[in-house]
Amino acid sequence: MHSYLKSIGFSEIGGKKEVDKILKDVVNNYDEKVVVEDRPNHLFAELSKIYGCDFGITVCGEYDENNEFQMEYYFPYFRGTGIATQEEVMIEKHAGKESFAGAIDDVRVGVTIIFYLQNAGAYLTERSHGTYAGGAYPVTLAALAKEGKILLPVKKDENQEIKEKENSVNRSRMIAAARNGDEEAMENLTMEDIDTYSMISGRISNEDLYSIVDTYFMPYGMECDLYNVMGEITDFSRVRNIATDERIYELRISCNDLDLDICINKNDLIGEPEVGRRFKGVIWLQGNVHF
Repeated sequence: MHSYLKSIGFSEIGGKKEVDKILKDVVNNYDEKVVVEDRPNHLFAELSKIYGCDFGITVCGEYDENNEFQMEYYFPYFRGTGIATQEEVMIEKHAGKESFAGAIDDVRVGVTIIFYLQNAGAYLTERSHGTYAGGAYPVTLAALAKEGKILLPVKKDENQEIKEKENSVNRSRMIAAARNGDEEAMENLTMEDIDTYSMISGRISNEDLYSIVDTYFMPYGMECDLYNVMGEITDFSRVRNIATDERIYELRISCNDLDLDICINKNDLIGEPEVGRRFKGVIWLQGNVHF
């Protein structure tokens, strides 16, 4: 069973028979279907069924010579809203199956963002038509979380917020300049990191860590598309899975100036979300590339 099924409201599934029943429902009663001949005599198929507001299950496979669908793999999905970033996107196939990972270098985050590609069918269609040439594309990022916590916000006055926004813009410019070989920008970034370390060292003995660090975005564990994040909640909604009636939270957070939508089961979230509070948890990052 996929470990993130419970994130979209399938937490009470007992075993393989129940999973197979759900997957059969997706194949027989899909809401969306994409079929593409990605190589000679091979039809890749992507079938998706919606089980709630912007979330569901996608089953991928191929059609055989008898025109019967053969499932290869499946994954739960959650589709975010808006455009999170518009940078150069690199797409690579996973080694074990016909699924894909996307990668973006975004200066706001400071690390290469690697995500699980939700719309593999659209990518294969573009590639088979010869219209995909790489480059920058708008990307909508979303994530599933198996567990998470709600933290209180850090108290700031208006001047602090304005100063932080200015510092964030300046840092993004310096990172972009450093990538282009600007030695002065590299030195400034190094000095800024030293000052930050000194500030944290001075405050950590008297303050809680989460009153000093109010947002972060860090790779987590061995898998490249898992991240440990903390960000400010800018919007949220309570929805339900239409098949199981389980309650789901959909959170929109601002994390290192990156807007991200997160889907989590209500039973797996500690605390009550409110706008202005913070979400902290480990997420499986997914992305929809708008070709």
